[in-house]
Amino acid sequence: MREEMKTRQELIRASLADKKRIVIKIGTSSITHRETGALDLIKLEILVREICDLKNRGKDVILVSSGAIAVGRGAIKLGHRPSKIAEKQACAAIGQAQLMMTYQKLFREYGHLAAQILLTRDTVYEELSRHNALNTFNELFDLGAVPIVNENDTISTYEIEFGDNDSLSATVSALIDADLLILLSDIDGLYSDDPHKTPDARFISFVEDMSAVMGMGKDTGSDVGTGGMRTKLHAAQIATDSGTDMIIANGENFHIIHRLIAGEELGTLFWSRKGHA
Repeated sequence: MREEMKTRQELIRASLADKKRIVIKIGTSSITHRETGALDLIKLEILVREICDLKNRGKDVILVSSGAIAVGRGAIKLGHRPSKIAEKQACAAIGQAQLMMTYQKLFREYGHLAAQILLTRDTVYEELSRHNALNTFNELFDLGAVPIVNENDTISTYEIEFGDNDSLSATVSALIDADLLILLSDIDGLYSDDPHKTPDARFISFVEDMSAVMGMGKDTGSDVGTGGMRTKLHAAQIATDSGTDMIIANGENFHIIHRLIAGEELGTLFWSRKGHA
């Protein structure tokens, strides 16, 4: 029985190569230098190259990129993590422009276009704005562009913010009917307990029943990011409920993207309910 289960999981992993519409979310800690908060240009170049290769294979790709606040914080040499809303908004206004300028330059080098989309919660929960957002995404796909999505931190307040880009990326995946969501952060995937505190914590490579793992979430986000495991499990719930498979994997090396698409057993794969049909 265990061998049959393993074979089934291997077949599910192998099917990832056929996914047509893919959302990739990267956390702040994955694209910035820990010492300064400035962009890690070597890693960004690899990320863009991986995405462009997926585009060259005929896939639609959305990048949900954190980092605006951290980049702005580094640009103005702010010595502390901003806590006031106005301070966050100011850092985001500075950092988002710098972040997009870098993305656009890198994508052009590989013959592709990057497009910026900034969202708030209202955008995807109000019927008219949701419809308009979907039309924009579809038109950008038709034009061959790579939409780069972030929360609109410059205007978001508590009432309208997503709060983390894990939830944002899952919501975008549901909006565009994505086939696969890849969350890349500074963790390898889902464990039965916090592996930093529990050495014998068990790594979980495959999940098809969200109710069995929802209690495993730990808020262990890094100093520069906002998302812990709890937000990632919430994202997995949104994604799988909407029919999108999701993977949590370590973004230390962005070459992992083509390895995941190739079906290698890396990270934690959350199998969506459409896989049961």
